[in-house]
Amino acid sequence: MAWGTFVLLILGSWISPGITAIILIAFISFWFLRTIYFSVLLYLGYQKTKQSIATDWNDRLRSLSFPPKKIPSLTSIDDLWHLVVIPTAHEPYEVLEGTLRAIAGTAYDQKRIIVVVGCEARFPDSAQEKQKLITENFSDTFSKLIITIHPENIPGELKGKSANQSFAIRQALREVVDPRKIPYEHIIVSVLDSDTRVSQYFFSCLSWHYLTCPHPLRSSFQPIPLYTNNIWEAPIISRILAFSTTFWQMIQQARPEALITYSSQSIGLQPLSEIGFWQENIVSEDSRIFYQCHLYFDGDWRAIPLAIPVSMDANVAPTLRETVYNIYRQQRRWAYGAENIPYLLYGYSKNSRIPLGKKIRHGFSMIEGFHSWNTHSIVLLVVGWLPLWFGPKSFSFTLLSYNLPQIAGTFMRVALIGIMLTGYLSMTLMPRKNGKLLLKEKMGLMLQWILAPVSVLLSTIPALDASTRLMFGKYMGFWVTPKQKIKK
Repeated sequence: MAWGTFVLLILGSWISPGITAIILIAFISFWFLRTIYFSVLLYLGYQKTKQSIATDWNDRLRSLSFPPKKIPSLTSIDDLWHLVVIPTAHEPYEVLEGTLRAIAGTAYDQKRIIVVVGCEARFPDSAQEKQKLITENFSDTFSKLIITIHPENIPGELKGKSANQSFAIRQALREVVDPRKIPYEHIIVSVLDSDTRVSQYFFSCLSWHYLTCPHPLRSSFQPIPLYTNNIWEAPIISRILAFSTTFWQMIQQARPEALITYSSQSIGLQPLSEIGFWQENIVSEDSRIFYQCHLYFDGDWRAIPLAIPVSMDANVAPTLRETVYNIYRQQRRWAYGAENIPYLLYGYSKNSRIPLGKKIRHGFSMIEGFHSWNTHSIVLLVVGWLPLWFGPKSFSFTLLSYNLPQIAGTFMRVALIGIMLTGYLSMTLMPRKNGKLLLKEKMGLMLQWILAPVSVLLSTIPALDASTRLMFGKYMGFWVTPKQKIKK
């Protein structure tokens, strides 16, 4: 679909530059309005995040009355459990240590938290080291700490997070949940990447939303990802892409009807067990779980925005070249989420119980989202000028040939306003080195966004790569983003 768009625009610029120019002007005008719309949503999402950070979620939990209407068997907050699954591959222990210490430092009863760390047998030295150190340092911290070793080469599995965390949670059920006879609807499962550091009130905020939302057993719960653990060590291009991802999630949380699950997330154990846990032969497990639930429960599924941040690592490697290479591969893996398109459309064809309106909304949103990721920045930066380059000489004397660059220039100026907004917001979200930002640091953080067009291409090109691989059946495995030890 993306390549078809490029071919049509190139042929149109040569055969009928006038009509193509009109289409491009309409497209640029559409993006003009969309940029304004997204800027408003970003501001609203940012304000919701600030408000959530400032909220004492423990106080709000204490004010709740029990039992909640949707889960009448919950007679008190002490009946609610958190099961945290942390899949890990070859990340160093220090990365996991930060994640576990963050969980231990939350303002929630640690004796109501079960932690499962899922290691991989295909990395035996790493698994053994982490098992030893985690047991030594955290064995008495939580209600229960389980360390699993996911076997390799299980038939039907793809080597990746999804198979690992499914294996881990099944073992947790056998060892802890089922022997203790804890009702599944009393347990919230949170899947955290190995570098995810939850904030002080994360579990309290999650608990409050689980207990008060209209459909707790038909909902996922999504925090805001902040890639700030090592942001001062990250090169500029990595910082821009890290904050761009955060801002997109803020935009999505400001319009919950479009929100789907991403990266670290939470879900009730009851619905998770009903669907059979995570599909074990896919790359994009974080978004696929949303669509698994969406199809299984006949469209009765939604993602609840928590608007509370969790912090993770920005993409940082020992050299700039390695960092750019890792960014490319990470973006390509994320864009491989387009594998969900045929999964969803096929599921719709087999399920007549899902309302047609939901099918159209979710199907169009997914297709349009991946198509825009693959094409829009290239069209705006490059292809939009093709009628002027490839059209006949007579076209250069038309009013359309004059208006096309004028409108494109107007869009670029409006885009600068959006870039200034993102620059300011990124500055407010940066962790302070010594309690405050110096003037030169503020200037640097604002000026770095001049490279935003480069970062957009560094996201679009790997997305196009992923779509092309899917088109030709060149299926990808799960690439684990390398994690570095964070300097103290």
